Amino acid sequence: MPSQRQLFLNHLAQTSDAPLMLEMTSAEGIYMTDVDGKQYIDLISGIGVSNVGHRHPRVVEAIKDQVDKHLHVMVYGEFVQSPQVKLAEALTRTLPKKLDSVYLVNSGSEAIEGAMKLAKRYTGRREIVACHNAYHGSSHGALSLTGSESFKRNYRPLIPGISHINFGNVSELEMISESTAAFVVETVQGEAGVRHANQEYWSEVRKRCDETGTLLILDEIQCGFGRTGKFWAFEHYGIEPDVLVSAKGMGGGMPIGCFISNKNTMAVFTENPVLGHISTFGGHPVSSAASLATLETILQENLLEGIETKANLFLEYLKHPAIMDIRNKGLMMAVEFESYDVLKPIIDKAIALGVVTDWFLFNDKSMRIAPPLIITEDEIKKACEIILQAIKEVVS
Repeated sequence: MPSQRQLFLNHLAQTSDAPLMLEMTSAEGIYMTDVDGKQYIDLISGIGVSNVGHRHPRVVEAIKDQVDKHLHVMVYGEFVQSPQVKLAEALTRTLPKKLDSVYLVNSGSEAIEGAMKLAKRYTGRREIVACHNAYHGSSHGALSLTGSESFKRNYRPLIPGISHINFGNVSELEMISESTAAFVVETVQGEAGVRHANQEYWSEVRKRCDETGTLLILDEIQCGFGRTGKFWAFEHYGIEPDVLVSAKGMGGGMPIGCFISNKNTMAVFTENPVLGHISTFGGHPVSSAASLATLETILQENLLEGIETKANLFLEYLKHPAIMDIRNKGLMMAVEFESYDVLKPIIDKAIALGVVTDWFLFNDKSMRIAPPLIITEDEIKKACEIILQAIKEVVS
């Protein structure tokens, strides 16, 4: 009888020639447990997903409660489904008044696709501006926005009319013109290795979009839902987007995404043609129930209040001559080393010692740290000690 590992290699499509091959059987809080009973600290939250930890009791209860009522009953937008309605209303309560209409989908890539369609349909324009080193997803439209040529060159031709500028560079905002439907930008760049811009940049972004009639689409798939210490990362900068995109951490471990805009803007999907955007499983009732529980957990358990303190503990503990820089916005962190050749063995050793971390798609010399927001100070200290031990063993 083939092992699970062999069946994994034989029958599941692979995304790399060297998968981690960890075989987890359970997960709780910040910990995952493998088939041999070994525990690992999840320091990356399943890549930004488990913001409230694995199997948070409130999320599990919400899932079980909804499963006992119904699963899929109708495509998105046709039936009044309580989990969708409650989630959409709760999301709008976290946002500026103009962001009052939520379109629920299944993932971040889908949310980006919907936001792109919305911008083109609403403005009647065809050009979009995005940023170098941005990551917005792997579907065709989202990949077209993504700002790494090496990541997408083998899939061309992609969607035309998309230009790229450097994130944080005010002078290049001139590329946004009256022909631009949308400027699509991560509020904090994730796969570039946690890059964030200053207040002046964001003020000029908002000003330029207003001047040209361009929709500002903020991608908060990684940095939203409390990751940076605010519920939404744009709250740090005193601006408001025209369209907000979310996914990953909003589901508490369940697949869900959304794009949010003004009701008048979103109304373009209702005519010419009718059903201008469609999703069969968008806002699945179980995922919506889990998302609402996640949102309520973050707010009611005051998880945002301790994020800056927790981030500062990582900065305090992670000191070693091999560490060249640490960038962060809240608990979205990048620990930079000299090269991938230095970093990769450190990551491998850390995993062997019981801490799961990795690198970034467009910055392979930086270690990703994005733990569940529920991580305690003692757990941070323990995780940092293991990382430092891994560095010591590899570098020495």
